[in-house]
Amino acid sequence: MNMTRRSFLAGSTAFGGLALVSSAEMCTGGAPAPSTCCRKNKSRSLYNGIEVGCITYSYRSMRQKNAEDIVKYAVEDGLGTLELKGEVVDEYLKREGARDMGRLPALRKMFDDAGVSIHIVKYGGIGGKNVKEDEYRMAVAKALGAKCITREVPKVAEYETIGRRCAALADKHGVFIAFHNHMQIDALTYDGPLLGYSPNLRINFDIGHYVAATTDDAKRFIDPLAFIEKYHEKIFSIHLKDRTTKANGSKNLEFGKGDTPLAKLFPFLQRKGWPFYCDIELEYKIPNGSDAVKEVARCNAFCRKAAGC
Repeated sequence: MNMTRRSFLAGSTAFGGLALVSSAEMCTGGAPAPSTCCRKNKSRSLYNGIEVGCITYSYRSMRQKNAEDIVKYAVEDGLGTLELKGEVVDEYLKREGARDMGRLPALRKMFDDAGVSIHIVKYGGIGGKNVKEDEYRMAVAKALGAKCITREVPKVAEYETIGRRCAALADKHGVFIAFHNHMQIDALTYDGPLLGYSPNLRINFDIGHYVAATTDDAKRFIDPLAFIEKYHEKIFSIHLKDRTTKANGSKNLEFGKGDTPLAKLFPFLQRKGWPFYCDIELEYKIPNGSDAVKEVARCNAFCRKAAGC
């Protein structure tokens, strides 16, 4: 099943209210509590049309981080949607050394009952040589209601091999596969063939890593918002972190303290009417006396304010 951008947007309301709310539904004045702001759908973190979640990698420093814990953290942080690391699923399904697929409905129910949807499952190795494992990954994504699986951008020499494998999987199962960038990305990366093997191959744009890779090469690097403009037809989701440019040390800083235009991102997306998922990825050093759950909550509060709630 080939999913065009039009069909994706048309069906988005059925998947957790991703579609933009009307101006009459937008928050006005003040800063309402996160549990009430912009709640015209089931998600507690839809802010004036922008769905904010986080990748569960953000909770990696927590001592307890199984599926039950992740649900609790998401609710505590005021989030209504997640990019779920595949390892969390795999661990939940394990029984006597094997994965019990029969437990998937219970896993989804646990998230649903908490009001937390799963829009992405992260399986970094999808599109590799293990066909059986890839079929399992697709089954997991569909069972959990995810619309996309994310993986890393492959090496240039593997573009065709990985691209064709991912395209075949995405087309067969009707689930997007989106490529996540680290600092290997520039404004020309997706001009090549990587996304050309299927309309179901997308971009998981890490805006912070892109900024950290930025140099003064005007051909290879454009403003990150201009990057989004250029590739908006292919972007499925955006990872949020605040990094400095390469000239400033490519540092990971608290939201609002780096060179990444996070405060400008939300009004930009709202003006354009592009309902991408925006997922917090906590990578800066956690301050003394705090923890990952508290810091994700701080990041969420920053996003909520930037989105006008």
